[in-house]
Amino acid sequence: MSGLRVGVLGAGFGAAVHAPAFLSEGWEVAALWGRSPERAREAAQGLGIAAWDQGWRSLVERDDIDAVAIATPPAPHREMVLAAVAAGKHVLCEKPFALDGAEAAEMAEAAAAAGRTAMIAHEFRHAPQRAQIRRLIAEGYIGEPRFASIELLLGRPAEPEPPPLAWGARAAEGGGLLGALGSHYIDGLRDWFGEVREAGGRLAVLRPERRSPESGVPARADADDTFSFHLGFAGGPFATMTASSAAVPASGARIHVVGSEGVLAAEQRGPNPEPGGVVRGGRAGEGRLAELPVPSELVPFDDDRDHRLMAFRLLVRDFERGIRESRSPAPSFEDGAATQRVLDAVRESAASGGGIVPLEA
Repeated sequence: MSGLRVGVLGAGFGAAVHAPAFLSEGWEVAALWGRSPERAREAAQGLGIAAWDQGWRSLVERDDIDAVAIATPPAPHREMVLAAVAAGKHVLCEKPFALDGAEAAEMAEAAAAAGRTAMIAHEFRHAPQRAQIRRLIAEGYIGEPRFASIELLLGRPAEPEPPPLAWGARAAEGGGLLGALGSHYIDGLRDWFGEVREAGGRLAVLRPERRSPESGVPARADADDTFSFHLGFAGGPFATMTASSAAVPASGARIHVVGSEGVLAAEQRGPNPEPGGVVRGGRAGEGRLAELPVPSELVPFDDDRDHRLMAFRLLVRDFERGIRESRSPAPSFEDGAATQRVLDAVRESAASGGGIVPLEA
């Protein structure tokens, strides 16, 4: 047992991944809060969590917890993070981190001033496929990195009626594919290539049809379900990504990283990297790409309850290490703020017709 206690805000992803990961890593999950009291009660009882009926603010102010894991939609992140930090808690916050860069910067500054460990739930840095690409780049397998090309095509089959209008379809609440999944890829690209210095992009809503969850009357989404971006990095590489959740049938993701001496390639079937994902690589003169063995230390254990759990448990280990060492390992709030600035720049570019937006050095 770690001896550490955490409160989890969010009874959806928080109950599916956050709480099981903390429990599996020896933490005590002291309380779970959700916007739906009934859903929070059912989730807490299923996980053996004793408390679920208090408000989120009461939870973060409890004297008997060390940390707060925030797994809610992004709109309340700022208020929750600032309250948790003010109460002296360490924080692990879901992505997208904030509604904009100003909120992200405020949260990062508050956590730093309080001396709290503060991390973003970009757990896919620990997905074996992504971690292996990072290692191979760092080891010089492809020589000098030149560019990355990413394509992500997802989509739901036609349904008798449109889905309900939820927060993920509302731009004002932080919805949209760019924030939901694009933020993961931007964080991954920053992990591989370093800081982004310029960005451009396009956003679209290709399947806006929704219905009101209360009345059932037709409604429309205004958050992007399709995007493309171009990123330029300080060290010289660039990256492009095209993604849509309106592509039927879906084909998953394809990633290529090209360097001066070789190429790396990875694929995945769905929105997230699988624990058994394969990396293929080839160097100049070899003629083709071949599967590269995954180092065993990148797959330290199996967890077949949810394909995201192994990576998330490794993130929890980093979070605990950060608490014990009084630091914030990557992806830290500073990383989250940097990714948020890129998201803002892509949205600014899209609003102005797709031009390049420089980011501050």
